[in-house]
Amino acid sequence: MQQHSDSPYSHSSYRANPYDWYARWRDVHPVTQTTLPSGAPVYVVTRHADVLAALKDARLIKNVYNVRHRGWLDQHLWRRFTDSNMLKADPPTHTRLRRLASDAFQPRRIALMRPGIEQIADTLIERLRDKPQFDFVADFALPLPIHVISQMLGVPARDHARFHAWSNAIIASGVLSSERMVLTREMLALSRYMRRLIAERRRTPGDDVVSQLIAAEVNGERLSQTELVVTTILLLIAGHETTVNLLGNGLLALLQHPTQWQLLCADPARIPAAVEELLRLVNPVQLVNRYAAEDVEIGGVTIPRGAHVQLVIAAANHDAAVFARTDTLDIAAETGRHLAFSQGIHYCLGAPLARLEGLVAFERLTQRMPTLQLATPDTIEWRAGLELRGLVRLPVRQS
Repeated sequence: MQQHSDSPYSHSSYRANPYDWYARWRDVHPVTQTTLPSGAPVYVVTRHADVLAALKDARLIKNVYNVRHRGWLDQHLWRRFTDSNMLKADPPTHTRLRRLASDAFQPRRIALMRPGIEQIADTLIERLRDKPQFDFVADFALPLPIHVISQMLGVPARDHARFHAWSNAIIASGVLSSERMVLTREMLALSRYMRRLIAERRRTPGDDVVSQLIAAEVNGERLSQTELVVTTILLLIAGHETTVNLLGNGLLALLQHPTQWQLLCADPARIPAAVEELLRLVNPVQLVNRYAAEDVEIGGVTIPRGAHVQLVIAAANHDAAVFARTDTLDIAAETGRHLAFSQGIHYCLGAPLARLEGLVAFERLTQRMPTLQLATPDTIEWRAGLELRGLVRLPVRQS
């Protein structure tokens, strides 16, 4: 194991291309101890076999409060939030929360949403047909999933823009990564909004996910008011942020490999396999966080109880021991072993929705905008953050 005193996470080269760092770690020191930008120590796991095993290892847990003693404020305020959050909860709490929320995301239910998603995609494309150049992120990759998840939650269209602004701010505050989040005005504003929406749905239930979550019951148990608020916020963030990155990063990869883009445009039957390859290659979610509930050995390295562990899905998805063309787009490749949606009990609840949105988006784009090209290929800018990887903007043009 190698220990880095100077964290690569703080280097500009990491944001520009983390895969070079992942390759060095994976090939030479697959379990590496380094530091986060905050200075906190962390173990980084990068090899596919190790990441896959760790994702299924019950000794690597999500909730930091189940392994470390925290101060009074943390225990009083943040543990309550963490215990209500599927992303950070451990069994049996996680099992209960997931069971109560899972019905809304069953594949059969998601499949029925296809016509609505197609209509949203067609409407967005129609607005862009006569524009010689536009920002794909702002004009398509963002509005499509924000419309979809907002409709699922029963949020009116007039609130979509501020929902995304709230989501960005909450992610920056540490909802995906930090042991202790920073309480922000945006979180308070979104919580108030969701409380009002939940109260409205209690009075007048509808055919939306919030109404379904209120009514959900398993073995006589229902979601508490706090759990409802936290779950709806989680669904909003997870339900669109990762898909924005899949669409933006995915189109960038396709346009950087024009032969693959042309192949996809000529043969729409390849799109389902192409979506899986893009999930493997561009990794909207780069890594997930765990804490060692006891001493755990990974890749020959003993990780002590209480240590913070990052399982780098993006590195695992570029492991040459599993995938033939690790850093090159190949829409005909076999990518069934990718870990883009994680594995184990925390396998992504929204995977069917993300896949469907990706399928519809690339179907419509290849059919109706086959001449798309990068407008400014030398000015690619990536958003800050470790867990999610996405573009700030993606200027494209139609020839």
